[in-house]
Amino acid sequence: MTTFIAAVRSVLTYLVVSLYLLIAGPIGLGIAIPFKLKGVVYELGHIGVGLALSMAGIRYRVSGREHIPAGRAVVFCSNHESNVDPPVLFQALHRRLHVLFKAELTKLPILGRVMLAGGFVPVERDRREASMVSIDRAAASIQAGNSFLIFPEGTRSRTSELLPFKKGGFIMAIKAQAPIVPVAISGGRDAMRKGSWFVRPVMCRIRIGEPVETAGMSVDDRDEVIEVVRARIEELLRT
Repeated sequence: MTTFIAAVRSVLTYLVVSLYLLIAGPIGLGIAIPFKLKGVVYELGHIGVGLALSMAGIRYRVSGREHIPAGRAVVFCSNHESNVDPPVLFQALHRRLHVLFKAELTKLPILGRVMLAGGFVPVERDRREASMVSIDRAAASIQAGNSFLIFPEGTRSRTSELLPFKKGGFIMAIKAQAPIVPVAISGGRDAMRKGSWFVRPVMCRIRIGEPVETAGMSVDDRDEVIEVVRARIEELLRT
């Protein structure tokens, strides 16, 4: 019975959210692009994400908000264990959270254009020169006052252990001289079991740690920064 309820709930969630995207997406793009009001995209995005999480029964608790530097653009750096992590963190961390994302997602109808209109930066991870151009664009966006979210593991970890960290997001933060805020998210793994498209209700826990400053550092310091941020995320996951 539990599986049946999860299936019905998941189908309804997918249908309602898809319908919302089909209606709200073009409206948001029609306002945001010609009038350069990307805030409209974010407001509609938060409504849609909130709707999806509520219907799927995904809840979250946040601790450590006091560690987020006030009035500064930051780079939130989080572990990644579940498909529900990105929408939960988008909803929980910042009202205008920008994201580095896989360039192939730009091919998604409507959603791809919405992400671009919101200032998300696509990265071609298999092409080094192209990816560095994207990193520079993202760094300039941070300097303009936009906060970003990165998942340095690059993909979901199938265990509780962190995967090796990729360097691009840290280079971006250093180039922007922006603080990196470590984030640990847990609890989402049970929402979508391996090989299943059902979404089950879960409670996610988000812990925000003290920021790691990059002011005065150069790209040559990236490995040291990665080591410190990784250690803080691991510590947050243990608490």
